[in-house]
Amino acid sequence: MAKQITHDLIYDAPASAVYAMLTDASFREEVADRSGVLRHDVTIEGDGGDLTSGARVRIQQWQTAAGIPSFAKKLVGDEIEIIQEETWTSPTDCDVTVTIPGKPGEMSGTVRLVEEGGRTTEHVELTITVRIPLVAGKIESLVADMLLKSLRVENTVGREYLAR
Repeated sequence: MAKQITHDLIYDAPASAVYAMLTDASFREEVADRSGVLRHDVTIEGDGGDLTSGARVRIQQWQTAAGIPSFAKKLVGDEIEIIQEETWTSPTDCDVTVTIPGKPGEMSGTVRLVEEGGRTTEHVELTITVRIPLVAGKIESLVADMLLKSLRVENTVGREYLAR
């Protein structure tokens, strides 16, 4: 069993500016700070040093487990370590994987930037998979809710970033 998430983030900027933002460590750090994570580490590498030809983004963050249901907190403890890895194969296409080290689940999918009339839609499609009998569906729904909140924060910070 798995849960599918599709979400669009809209920016009043060309795709090249959105790509530059998404591959900027300072933007990713600002999103993490605004999301309220306990701590984070952001690493961005370009192919041959040229970010226009592709990039690898790695975000490692630790979130508090406060406020999540007790059945889930028993599985993760007081903190949740999350590793998000993005492989931008072009300035508009990205493969994403999100893991929680040592836990039986992950997210994977794609991000696609589509520009139309100077506006860019960041189209996110992810599949959430948890391999824990009996509670997998509940945990997948919980993760989906957390992910959507995080994407809303990213969109807010992104719009502010692009307006600077």
